[in-house]
Amino acid sequence: MTFGAPVRRLVADDAALRAHLHAAEVPALLMTVAHLTGDPAVLARVERRNGWLFQPHGGLSEAQQEDVRGLAAAVLARHRDAGSPPVPPPGPRLLGAIAEWALGPGAAEAVPLLAEEIVPPGADPRAPGWTAEQVAPGAELEVAVIGAGMSGLLAAHRLTQAGVRCTVYEKNADVGGTWLDNRYPGCRVDVASHLYSYSFAPKHDWPDHFCTRDVLHEYFRDVAKQYGLYDRIVFGTEVLAARWDDPAARWRLHLRTPHGEVTVAANAVVSAVGQLSRPSLPDIPGRETFAGPAFHSARWDAGADLAGKRVGVIGTGSSAYQLVPEVAKVAGELVVFQRNPPWLRPTPHYHDPVPPSARWLYEHVPYYSPWHRFWLCAPGLLERGGVLEGWIVDRGHPPTERAVSAANERLRVTLTDWMSAQVADAPDLLAQVLPRYPVGAKRVMRDNGVWLRTLRQPHVRLVGDPIRRITPAGVETAAGHHDLDVLVYATGFQASRFLAPMTVTGRGGADLHATWDGDARAYLGITVPGFPNLFCLYGPNTNLSGQGGSIFAFSEYGVTYLLDAIRRLLESGRKALDVRPDVHDAYNTWVDAGNAERAWGFSSVSSWFVNEKGRTAQNWPFSAVEYWRRTHALDPAEYEFL
Repeated sequence: MTFGAPVRRLVADDAALRAHLHAAEVPALLMTVAHLTGDPAVLARVERRNGWLFQPHGGLSEAQQEDVRGLAAAVLARHRDAGSPPVPPPGPRLLGAIAEWALGPGAAEAVPLLAEEIVPPGADPRAPGWTAEQVAPGAELEVAVIGAGMSGLLAAHRLTQAGVRCTVYEKNADVGGTWLDNRYPGCRVDVASHLYSYSFAPKHDWPDHFCTRDVLHEYFRDVAKQYGLYDRIVFGTEVLAARWDDPAARWRLHLRTPHGEVTVAANAVVSAVGQLSRPSLPDIPGRETFAGPAFHSARWDAGADLAGKRVGVIGTGSSAYQLVPEVAKVAGELVVFQRNPPWLRPTPHYHDPVPPSARWLYEHVPYYSPWHRFWLCAPGLLERGGVLEGWIVDRGHPPTERAVSAANERLRVTLTDWMSAQVADAPDLLAQVLPRYPVGAKRVMRDNGVWLRTLRQPHVRLVGDPIRRITPAGVETAAGHHDLDVLVYATGFQASRFLAPMTVTGRGGADLHATWDGDARAYLGITVPGFPNLFCLYGPNTNLSGQGGSIFAFSEYGVTYLLDAIRRLLESGRKALDVRPDVHDAYNTWVDAGNAERAWGFSSVSSWFVNEKGRTAQNWPFSAVEYWRRTHALDPAEYEFL
């Protein structure tokens, strides 16, 4: 497909137009109307209310929704009758008025970010406005990108736009990263499809509200094809080690290729290996003794026959939540081993297809697509008024393992009511599935009822007893032995082991993993003192933990910073830049303090959000706008130029 295609001319008659508008998300539609008319006064037809960012159509009544649809139909009919003339992007004042209506107090800080999102089709405001030849004619600079997943493709695209030579080294045979590796039944995203994409490559024909793994993987392939990125990628090549050569001020990469091991050089290295690339297998006695097929969800054994078999699944995290209902359809018996139950967030349309009329709106109504995308990410843009507010610890509440604030308690009550209603006639199951930790301390799952319906099936058992050991015949818990034919580990990833298993050696022979000592840190999640010209994407403390938005956006912000670093390096005529230790340390002190005052930092529940040192090395504890602001440009004063 072609990304960034112009909006099609509007020719639908009045009846068809009104019919299509029933598929619109009403607040996004009203913002579109305000934009098309240039009149923010129309927003007064609907009053913003607390909590409306979390409700379908903002919680508006059917009468209010119909009023907005009628207004939109009239405005679009006039646009159609005028010949569908081009509509310019909104100016700062209009953007500010719309943002304040949607987000409330503090919206002004989101306006600069919003200006990068609400743009005409084909516009790419985050593209570098410079080229290497313009900045440093004749200079030679080669960048090595490790990984061809979401962040690696993005980095390669932006570097190519800037005329910077780059090579992507990918250990797999195709692009996609974690979305290539994970092929288990039921695998899909839990971020809305329309939001889970690059800003420069919007896709308007997502088949589902939350697309499946296969659809998303094909999206990555389409992006790589359209932007010529396959020409930049060397597949089947794993980076075993990266060593900074002090005298030459270059990185030496030791590669394992299909033809043997080789060493190549690069001026800069971009680690785009992500946080969710290395499966984590539990340290359970006897794990190697199981006699039947046993595999991790991220290394799904498509040849394993589950039909009619006794299948065990260890874990109830994101992967288990998706694969267990699918396995239950074929297994003769299914045993799910749970350590801590997940909180479930009402999302009735989680498995639903996108209506054709919604796709029609994306393709025909000017700016509806970016305004809808904004509405989807709005809950995560600011610290107050969005999802993050519910995770913030209120020391005066006081915080407990039940709830960390009054807002967190309200969330607990809402989600408890949602879950209780699904198992009202099964009190024993309810006791097993209701979490005993604060909402947000672990990842909250999107729920349309499938999970609890699956657990209620007669051939499915939920086991919460601690696992003692694995035997050749199954799993032994404190309550007894469970005979199994197949064992699936849905036990997540080694999220805190950044850049593993590569050996990374910096200035003076410093070993990165020894420096981190199991507790990874980086400035802005991107740069590490003593490791010049090394840039991490989706690095330490850049994981979104339910704030809203998507990791696509955070990676785009990080790549903006990366490109600015490359530009300043070229302009300086120096060979490398290295973040100052005091800048790095002060930043991490600030991040640590923020994480300590979030549900995941306060609670003692086990979670991949917390590493083996007891510190949160994964999560970003603040708003999306805050990360965008801090990564929008590099401050040369924070770096030593070599």
